[in-house]
Parts: sequence; structure tokens; C-alpha cells
Amino acid sequence: MAAKTTVQDAYDQVLKRNPGETEFHQAVKEVLDSLVPVLDRHPEYVRAGIVDRLVEPERQVIFRVPWQDDKGNFHVNRAFRVEFNSALGPYKGGLRFHPTVYLGIIKFLGFEQILKNSLTGLMMGGGKGGSDFDPKGRSDDEVMRFCQSLMTELCRHIGPDTDVPAGDIGVGGREIGFMFGQYKRIRNEFTGVLTGKGLDWGGSLVRTEATGYGLVYIVDEALKAQGKSFDGLTVSVSGSGNVAIFATEKVQELGGKVVTLSDSNGYVYDPDGIDLDAVKRIKLVERGRIREYVNAHKNAQYTEGCSGIWDVKCDVALPCATQNELDEAAAKTLVTNGCIAAGEGANMPCTPEAADVFLENKVLFLPGKAANAGGVAVSGLEMAQNSQRLPWTFEKADAELKKIMVTIYKNTSEAAREYGCEGNFVAGANIAGFLKVANAMLAQGLV
Repeated sequence: MAAKTTVQDAYDQVLKRNPGETEFHQAVKEVLDSLVPVLDRHPEYVRAGIVDRLVEPERQVIFRVPWQDDKGNFHVNRAFRVEFNSALGPYKGGLRFHPTVYLGIIKFLGFEQILKNSLTGLMMGGGKGGSDFDPKGRSDDEVMRFCQSLMTELCRHIGPDTDVPAGDIGVGGREIGFMFGQYKRIRNEFTGVLTGKGLDWGGSLVRTEATGYGLVYIVDEALKAQGKSFDGLTVSVSGSGNVAIFATEKVQELGGKVVTLSDSNGYVYDPDGIDLDAVKRIKLVERGRIREYVNAHKNAQYTEGCSGIWDVKCDVALPCATQNELDEAAAKTLVTNGCIAAGEGANMPCTPEAADVFLENKVLFLPGKAANAGGVAVSGLEMAQNSQRLPWTFEKADAELKKIMVTIYKNTSEAAREYGCEGNFVAGANIAGFLKVANAMLAQGLV
């Protein structure tokens, strides 16, 4: 009873202190509900107030970012960095540039990052940041001026042993380069303060592919545990950024057929299987829209709007676009159509109701904090390479990534079994990630 009371009290406090931050509320509730059996078995966590401390960020930074466009007009955006938990190492988590960014989104992502980073087994705490700046349609010079202005303030809060940001939605190699250059100019240091850097100046091979590859590695491991594999399976993927593209690439390497991809305007369905070279050209080179795919693929269909993507019959669903894109109705459709597995490539792309549908119907469901941990895992490997001043080969970095994802699956599965919820990888990931963080917090005292 004490454990349930502790969890409810902590959640009530989150609601009171963070009004209107629905994504953060959702993420906290999903984790806390999983921890009741852990707190029952470990009353020392309750006595030490571990849960109350876990749900409150160690530090939240909000600042303005003034910048000037190519026409000489001045703009002011808002930026955030939430340094959530440093029990396991320096804060680690991406920066997101998108008009929808506000404090609640950053706190949701930062909270998820605590357990995700814990699951990798690497020495990384949890944090997240971003801005409501929209890089779409902006020139390189405008993006550079914005990034330099942002880093002028952010540089005083980060460092290779303090907080190491990476990229996220709207933040790729271009943006990381501009921010790194400004940090170096201000601090007079060439350090591994950002990950996702260019390969010529400290970046890691496999970083671009990491989240997509890692997603497929862990889902493949779950399929293997049931005597199955991707070979011969039909797969639906949402999104068309790096995660979706490289998840598609790895599925195809393993013998699966990806039939869908999407962007914010709509989705394409190609019954012949997605032509990945065409998608890479459209999205990575030309920065175009996914609807252009059908111009050169006569059997492909483009549909405006994204919700219908989950009506396409598939064996495996890999949502890789954005939070809450796959709802209860979509999950029921997937189950009816024979879907046997789902893995979250994006952060919290399935609503809680959708996750419940998958679990109730024995669909293999790998939640984001486990399934999309590949990106931050290779970011951690990049930090190691920067510390050594030694680059790794693609093969070595990829092998380390696969090893980490296989270990995440093993630890998640074992935690679920040990705490009476075998097969529930949502609970297993939360428990496995929490235990490591909680024990570190206990050992470090009241900080």
C-alpha cells in the first residue's frame, strides 16, 4: 500500500507543479505505474524519496534567443535546457528545433532520457533541450546566426563533463556544426561538448544510422526469442527522417519488406517495397516531400494526412515520426490485420491506450526508451572516442551498437520476468532503467 501511495503522491505533485504539460504528465504516469512492485520490494527507495527526486529536474534553464534574418529583421525565440538527472554521468540528450517545442515537451523528453540512458549501460545522465525556432525555409546564414545566438547563452551551462547535447528533430549536422563552432570560439576549447559532429572533426561513424539500426536490432532480438525474424515480413514505417530511413535500410538488409513511409503532410504506400535510394535522394539530398516518391513509382500511392498509415496491413509496425501518432484505434486495426510486433523509433509515438491494446493482444511491443536508445548509445560512444582522440571504424561502432541493443533487450526482458510481468517490455524497460538510477542516487546521498 505504501508503494501505491508513494506513486500517487508523486504523480499528484507533478500535476500540481507542472500544469498544462500533458506530454510530461503522460510520460511520468507510465513510468510510475510500472514501479509499484519495485517500491514494494525496496522500501529503502521510498524512505529516501527517490521517486520524488526522480520526477523533479535538477535544473531548468529558459532563455531568449535573439537573431537577425537575411532581410535585417530581428526575431526572438525561446530556448530550453532541462538537466534532469546526473546520477549516472553528465546530462545527455538532444536539442530539438521545432515550433511545437515548449517546456512540457522538453521535460517529457528529458524524463524519458534518464531511463533510456540508464538502459544503455553507459555513463550518461538524462537531459533535453531545444527551441521553438523553425529551421524549415531558413537559409544557412539564418540558421547559423540563430545557432550562434543560442550557443552564446547555452555554452555557460554545458561541457564535456557536465552536459553534452546532441541533435534531435530539426537539428542535424549543419546545426551541430554551427553550435560547436560558437562554443569553441567562446570557450577556446576543442572538446566533445556536442555529439553528432562531422566525421572530419570528432563525429562517430554509425551516428546517423544509430537510432534506426538500433530499433531494428532490438525488435529482431525480440522476434528471435519467439523463433521468428524479419526475413519475409511486411513492415510499416512512419516518418522519413534519419530514424525511418535507416530503420528501413536495416529491415531490408534482414530480408523484410518496408511498404510505407510518411512526413507531416501524408504517407506513401508502395506494395512493391520502398525504393530506399529514391527516398534518400528526396529527403536527404533535395530536402523534398515524401509525396514526390510517387512520381517515379507507378504502383505507389500517396495519401494526404498520416493517420491512415496504420490501416496498411503489416506484420511489424515501426512508428518513427513523433509523439502520440499511433492511437488506440490504429493499434486495434494493426492487431486485426495480423501485426505481431511494434517498436517505437520515435519518442512515445504510441498513446498509452495503444500500448495497452498491444499488450492485451500479446503483440511484441518495444517502448521507445528501450527501442530507440541506439541514437544516444552511439552518442555515448562518440564521447568515448572524443576522450581517446581516436576514431572507430564503422564496423566497430556498429558492433558496439548491436551489443548494446541486445543487452537492453536482455535486461528489459529479465526485469519484467523478475517483477511478475513477463513479456511486458514497457514495465521491464522502466524497471531496469530505474533500478540503476535509484541505486546510484542512494549511494550518492541527498543531492
